[in-house]
Amino acid sequence: MFTIREYAMPETLDEAYTILKSRKGNQILGGCAWLRLGKKRINIAVDLTKCGLDYIREDDEQIEIGAMTSYRSVETCDILKKYFNGVIADSVSSIIGTQFRNTVTVGGSVYGRFGFSDFLTPLLALDTSVVLYKRGSISLETFMTMPYEKEIIEKIVIKKDGRKSSYQMFRNSRGDFPILNLAASRTEAGQWIVTVGARGPKAIRAEKTAAFLSDKLSQKALKAEDVEAVIQEAGEILVSEVTFTSNMRASAEYRRILGKVLLGKAVREVMAC
Repeated sequence: MFTIREYAMPETLDEAYTILKSRKGNQILGGCAWLRLGKKRINIAVDLTKCGLDYIREDDEQIEIGAMTSYRSVETCDILKKYFNGVIADSVSSIIGTQFRNTVTVGGSVYGRFGFSDFLTPLLALDTSVVLYKRGSISLETFMTMPYEKEIIEKIVIKKDGRKSSYQMFRNSRGDFPILNLAASRTEAGQWIVTVGARGPKAIRAEKTAAFLSDKLSQKALKAEDVEAVIQEAGEILVSEVTFTSNMRASAEYRRILGKVLLGKAVREVMAC
């Protein structure tokens, strides 16, 4: 469990950022779902509750999700259920229990870039940006590769570009972390994006697999057996380009097998849209 020396609840992001940067041991508090699992001494804990970051809203071009929005709000939001086949809401709906989802925040999950995240994998398959207080807007793909630094996530922004998407995952039990998860999306222009998470390291895009699907599935009037052949070959490409590791939940080989299965399910679901 972490310990806190001082506690601050600023009312503006400028005030919050000033406190955060004032001393090395200061830290932003999200829902504290993962922070409490470690052992850490925090000098000043900065609570963003009063900074107005709990919202989900849309305009004609994009959806914005504030950093202090809970997983439960994401799960039940009609806006998120309406777009991308509801993959964002679906991705968090099976995480542990309602009480836990009421606690976990979007900003904490995105900032943590956890390898086991159900939330990041489908976001990575969409046109998603992370808006930081000082740096401004950065693509989620770029943000995933950046080193950790003292910044404040204001919100994430998802472009409403008409993508059809699917999120697939496998876990041993409802309350467990996923053994593997995978998302696939197809743009209106026929370009595929495939992302893989819970593979050990952070979620990544499978670029070669997506390029292969974009090429082969762009042909019109494909027979069902032709589509299945493409899916089988795409699965082989996936496991050759993506690194899977072993841990207490599954071996790397088991994850490779799961990867082929989940990719097939995702591709079929997107094509059926």
